[in-house]
Amino acid sequence: MDAGEFGLDAVGILQAAKSQEVAGFVIPAVERSNWPRVAALAQQVPGAMYTLGIHPMYVNTVQPDDLALLRVQVQAALSDPKFLGIGEIGLDYFEPGLDRQVQWQIFIEQLKIAKDFDLPVIMHVRRSQDMILKGLRQIQPVSGIAHAFNGSEQQAAQFIERNICLGFGGAMTFTRALQIRRLAAQLPIEAIVLETDAPDIAPEWINHQRNDPTQLPRIAKVLAELRPELSLAAIWQATTQNVLRVLPRAQRLA
Repeated sequence: MDAGEFGLDAVGILQAAKSQEVAGFVIPAVERSNWPRVAALAQQVPGAMYTLGIHPMYVNTVQPDDLALLRVQVQAALSDPKFLGIGEIGLDYFEPGLDRQVQWQIFIEQLKIAKDFDLPVIMHVRRSQDMILKGLRQIQPVSGIAHAFNGSEQQAAQFIERNICLGFGGAMTFTRALQIRRLAAQLPIEAIVLETDAPDIAPEWINHQRNDPTQLPRIAKVLAELRPELSLAAIWQATTQNVLRVLPRAQRLA
């Protein structure tokens, strides 16, 4: 929500989403330069929270002291009730030009920070689920979310075993996204959280446009359509409880 695509609209959009019964928002960081921005934005809207981390798509701009500074910033943020954990971290094996070894080193070091402070992680797992799982086997954080999950059922089971929920959002709304929709329909509802990934991964009805949290209620309806055994109210309740379980500091604002 701190992205340039929103300009001065971010607070108004979050407030509009709240009027549509979206109770909470997680605003993840992506690099050192936006850590202050996500923290400041979260302070402006009730129910907004933030995480701190280095996104794999930003590894080419990482400075030598960024990880040490992240550890300092996380320790300082522990007293902030709006602070949730470490994110968005992970690996991206789709985007060209990103050094995989550097990504791995930064990912592992951030897992260590999460482990040391007993914090959950929000992870980017594009085309990298097996390596992410390898990292989680080495350094097991308390809990977390694999955002925009698009892996196999077997990979999903391994994440779930490690108290990691799987994020479903705009991609799930495309009828051609057969694998994602199959997972959303069949995985235990206790393993699913809803997301938008604003301003990216727009749902089908605004494809190629700016995405934002006001789309979440309609995304939830798609999940309810894929799971006729559950009412929309049950979907809201379950996915909210899942967030509160894997991001426990959010319970302060629930």
